[in-house]
Amino acid sequence: MSMDKNRTGAIRWMLLLALNRARPYGAGELLLLTTVQGEFPDASALEVRRELEYLAMRRLVEIRKDPSGPWHMDLTRYGVDIAEYTIDCEPGIARPAKYW
Repeated sequence: MSMDKNRTGAIRWMLLLALNRARPYGAGELLLLTTVQGEFPDASALEVRRELEYLAMRRLVEIRKDPSGPWHMDLTRYGVDIAEYTIDCEPGIARPAKYW
């Protein structure tokens, strides 16, 4: 259970970082899936979508769902603030402690 919780939190953090780097254009789900698979090779598109939905429910990410299938994501201002360490991060995202 703890390994799954750690993986989930790490994936959420990776998604926020990738989207922060993709600003102001945002990113498609294939780019985000590829990014996550760099750390977790067995990550699935469904797993990434599930974590993106979680981030959207927390109002950190906006999702545009194309009727033909692909998703496109952008960070909200709160997502940017979390990624840039300007606000506190609530549990559920494995953001490392600020060291600088």
